[in-house]
Amino acid sequence: MDTNLVAKVEYRIIQEQLIHPGDGVVVAVSGGPDSVALLHVLFALSDRYGWKLIVAHVNHRFRGAESDAEAVFVADLASHMGLPHEIGDIDVPAYIVETSLNGQAAAREKRYAFLHEVADRHGAQRIAFAHHADDQAETVLMRLLRGTGPSGLVGMPERRLEKKVELIRPFLRIYKSELVQYCAQHDIAYCQDSSNELRKYFRNQVRLDVMPMLKQYNEQLPESLNRLTELMRAEDDYLEKEVVQIYRQIVAQQLGVSRLKRSDFTGLHVALQRRLIKLILNCLCLDMDRLDFAKVESIRELILQHQVSNQVLELNEQLYIVREYEAIQFQSFAPSPRPYRHQVELNVNRLELPEAGARLEYSVIRLTSDHPSTHSSTAMDAYFDLNQLQLPLFVRSREAGDRLEPHGLNGSKKVKDMFIDAKIPLSRRDVIPMLVDATGHILWIAGFRRSRHALVGPATERVLHMKLVLK
Repeated sequence: MDTNLVAKVEYRIIQEQLIHPGDGVVVAVSGGPDSVALLHVLFALSDRYGWKLIVAHVNHRFRGAESDAEAVFVADLASHMGLPHEIGDIDVPAYIVETSLNGQAAAREKRYAFLHEVADRHGAQRIAFAHHADDQAETVLMRLLRGTGPSGLVGMPERRLEKKVELIRPFLRIYKSELVQYCAQHDIAYCQDSSNELRKYFRNQVRLDVMPMLKQYNEQLPESLNRLTELMRAEDDYLEKEVVQIYRQIVAQQLGVSRLKRSDFTGLHVALQRRLIKLILNCLCLDMDRLDFAKVESIRELILQHQVSNQVLELNEQLYIVREYEAIQFQSFAPSPRPYRHQVELNVNRLELPEAGARLEYSVIRLTSDHPSTHSSTAMDAYFDLNQLQLPLFVRSREAGDRLEPHGLNGSKKVKDMFIDAKIPLSRRDVIPMLVDATGHILWIAGFRRSRHALVGPATERVLHMKLVLK
């Protein structure tokens, strides 16, 4: 027995309480040197601590006969050690076709689901993986190359609770060379995965090409990256505890809704502001993988903006940020817009429309024989014969029964039907501005279509030009 490796792993397990005496542990064994070494080390310690080991292997069917041979090898190994084992035979290529996931993501999803099923059947409290220190260094480097924040530099956790079972990685401080040496010293057989040499996988590219190239500048690069994870783990843990405490103090949580006061948010350090946004979204059970840095910043900027009364920021179909003066509300459903109505003061030249996230700019143009009308309306611009308008004008949200007499068509159409035909999202229909005259006739659905009322013609003397500007 390599007492040095076994002692190092034992010390870490006891120090971090990765496995308790008497625990059932599902050991994920692929058949490679890392997982085989993990099984041998845990087996060497199992009698002392009363651990009940269960060997689990997944045949992903990626490599045909090679994959089948690995499954047989793991089953024989477990039987030779007198351990219960379960072999999962999963057609991952078919699952990839079904879900459109990439190969590694699909394999991971199916593998973890199978391991949880095994843990549940055997009443195990832990699932042990053989990820080691080199894997950790590669993971951090991959995240750096793809772009990550401080939390990404923490790397893989040594322990993580998932579905009431703790996932543990006892080898995260052990380097690959130690594991290969351990197997060699004790004549422990293992399998070689040919896919580890395929550069079509990003991790393989990093391990085979990027890491060796960078090690020309720092021979201790894996060690340096792992020290970085240690530092970032401590700092991330501290900041996470801080933001959780802040969340409890300033955020009111209800089903699908989180509320806070703008003044409470603006006083936080920018690092805590970003973390608080992410924590709120996690508490709303939203998919954080879809929320990148730019979207977090757009939420933060909306909250920090001065002189904003009412505004809705739609990040996706799952997330809406509603600001009403100093109140900020995160919600996982589309807000119900409040009806609005604003009078157009022609001497002011602009009208803010916070409900629509826009403003209306307008001016009066006097026409002369030297400057005849050449103005034509678009979705965002509308020109009206001012003398034909019934003043005052108003801008309002839609109302039940609204009809428009579209320019270029005879008769009228229901605004509701026009929105449906144009496939305008339901969340937008109640905030689109409607320009109406004193009699209630709809003159223009701003940003969409104008009516045939008050068209500019040869006899027009004064033109009212109106423009919708989105914020």
